[in-house]
Amino acid sequence: MFDLQGKVAVVTGAGSGIGAAIARLFANRGATVAAVDLDVEAARGVANEIARAGGAAAAHQCDVSQPASVDALFRALIAANARLDILVNNAGIAHVGTIEQTTPEDMDRLYRVNVLGVYLCARVAVPVMLRQGGGVILNMASIASLIGLPDRFAYSMTKGAVLTMTRSIAVDYVTRGIRCNCICPARVHTPFVDGFLKKNYPGREAEMMRTLSAAQPIGRMGTPGEVAQLALYLCSDEAAFVTGAAYPIDGGVTAV
Repeated sequence: MFDLQGKVAVVTGAGSGIGAAIARLFANRGATVAAVDLDVEAARGVANEIARAGGAAAAHQCDVSQPASVDALFRALIAANARLDILVNNAGIAHVGTIEQTTPEDMDRLYRVNVLGVYLCARVAVPVMLRQGGGVILNMASIASLIGLPDRFAYSMTKGAVLTMTRSIAVDYVTRGIRCNCICPARVHTPFVDGFLKKNYPGREAEMMRTLSAAQPIGRMGTPGEVAQLALYLCSDEAAFVTGAAYPIDGGVTAV
């Protein structure tokens, strides 16, 4: 089950955190992985790790907010692999603040990466998938697209857009072989969390980690590996009947 042998998978934001975990797991299950990140050295580190473990991966630099960068990336990928079976739109950035604390520049920055980036990558991938008879697009949304979260105004806006883009793509291509779903994680322990705590709570990182973990009903943060396992299911043939869905993975946050 969950065999990705012979499939080509593109994972954006693959240099760390959830994206890196997805890239590693997909390669472990047989996919040829394009590890894409703005930080190409981080992507190269993940690709090299995959190669040392016997998998197939290559690192690619891309700024998903820039059409020319996305177009160049996919031209190179198709030239190298001739097909594209899986696109995981994972690249994204965060912002903390209410509407009063969110500047127009903040809104534009979040929109360009989290919304426009998903659009640009999917827009290039869909024609390729149609030509080959199908494919899978998986977008990384958030529980912020399902419920209200305090101090996440701009971030929630972008993830709401990711959710509705997911459903639109699913409906438009449901009869043409392309499935599209999204994952909606709660707080996951990634390098972003560590950096946030170090910047905002110097000397109190461990205390605040416990506080943030306790805020989720299950009593801890999720792990990138747990999100990757859900991504594997949704991108595998075992999920052939699943499209247009938003899957929370949230330690019970949306259940209470």
